[in-house]
Amino acid sequence: MKTFRHTTLLVFLVAGIAGAPALGQTPDQSPGQPRQSGSPLVADLSEDLIAITTGFTGAEVLLFGATEGAGDIIVVVRAPESRVVVRRKARVGGVWINADNLTFEKVPGFYHVAASRPLSDLLPEAVLQREQIGAENLSVKPLTSASEDEIAEFAAALIRNKQQVGLFSTELGEIKFLGNRLFRTQVQFPSSVPTGEYTATIYLVAGGAIIDRTDTPLQVRKSGFEANVFEFANQHPSLYGVIAILIALAAGWFAGIVFRNV
Repeated sequence: MKTFRHTTLLVFLVAGIAGAPALGQTPDQSPGQPRQSGSPLVADLSEDLIAITTGFTGAEVLLFGATEGAGDIIVVVRAPESRVVVRRKARVGGVWINADNLTFEKVPGFYHVAASRPLSDLLPEAVLQREQIGAENLSVKPLTSASEDEIAEFAAALIRNKQQVGLFSTELGEIKFLGNRLFRTQVQFPSSVPTGEYTATIYLVAGGAIIDRTDTPLQVRKSGFEANVFEFANQHPSLYGVIAILIALAAGWFAGIVFRNV
């Protein structure tokens, strides 16, 4: 079924882009209106919703699209941003304890980059930094003042920690071209992926410049029993706390009976 959907969407992508103007031309459009069929780049996802259930072990989503002519593709997938505390451990009296810490804001919960060629071959460093393409170019800023060396050290630790749990890509993802117009790439989401509204940004690059870009949304949310418990806990926190205490007391009482009779 998914294969049929992928094939059908690819056919429509090709058909929709067939009438697009050549790269570098500006399509006819009203001021303030987004470009539609006149865009030299169209893309879509095989799934627009990732449902996290009790047995969720991760997911893989296919991103695919078509271009009007020659060019390279860069894909950036980001989760909603939040604050993250990075702590540095120190050995005191033979025991490792948390020493210094630094809080960063605007840190994406998930970050993935894929490209048809190395990023340095596609865009100048200034453009990569402006568009925040590549984990090292993310604009994460500390909430409190610190020296440049400390910020660089803690920021590197932040990225390293995210990579270790699979939330930041450690290597550049691969984008495969089918002919010179159709492209595809796989995006792997770990079991610890955070919920929220994700954005997949696709760039069409040629001659060291961004020719076009398009954004595709992706929802990641809890589903099933786990989602019901999460919703209940947020809507009725006091009652949820009382129920949790009662369950813990009942479990302790039952365990006491079982082990007393052993």
